[in-house]
Amino acid sequence: MNDYLKNVQTLLAEAASTEEEVIERIAAKLVQKIHNGGIIQLFGCGHSNLLAQEPYYRAGGLVPVTSINAEAVMLHNGGVLASANEKDEILAKKIANLISFEKNDALIVISTSGRNPVPIEAAQKARVNDIYTIGLLSRNYSKESHPSKHSSGLRLEESVDDVIDNHSPLGDSMLKLKNNDQLFGSSSSVIGTALLHALFTRVIQLMENEGITPPIFRSGNDDDSLSHNQQLVFRYKDRIDF
Repeated sequence: MNDYLKNVQTLLAEAASTEEEVIERIAAKLVQKIHNGGIIQLFGCGHSNLLAQEPYYRAGGLVPVTSINAEAVMLHNGGVLASANEKDEILAKKIANLISFEKNDALIVISTSGRNPVPIEAAQKARVNDIYTIGLLSRNYSKESHPSKHSSGLRLEESVDDVIDNHSPLGDSMLKLKNNDQLFGSSSSVIGTALLHALFTRVIQLMENEGITPPIFRSGNDDDSLSHNQQLVFRYKDRIDF
């Protein structure tokens, strides 16, 4: 089998065995947030923003889920610029001030290294507002190996209520060239996406178990989906831009 796929399988199996309990705990809390009128917001910079967008308006996915898209740290304006901006604490505070929450919302902050100011500032803004906050990161990065670049000295895992570990290795790469130490083959996106879907599918299952009809989008390619999806969009249109 392809080396990359074998390594992905190994990491997925590792994450499945170690993160099941925390996913169960987080899912139960998110069920209550949604039941009480809240939505789930996701935030990330660069490639982590792509993960934040993945569950939004997703066929077979939860409707009250949206991404926070801060232009300054998104890839379509240039990867070099997004990477530099993610480390700018002055900009981090400006971005955080633009994020709004309502009671019973939850925030998932995605940052594999967990050290850069913008995601940390977003998490701290949420917690100051008593918003349940989850970090999706790799615990292979630590205070010792990768200290925080935020002035508080706190890393992302220290700025959230719960953590899901994506198990990505340092350097976010699983393979190495034979002739030198160059790493390649990123893992955080595929593992992170799988963990997010694992979390949201568990939320849906728990809602059903509690007798709550889960708000789930149907595929737009199904001929009978339009009315169903329009009703759900109308239900959440005051909170989410669809």
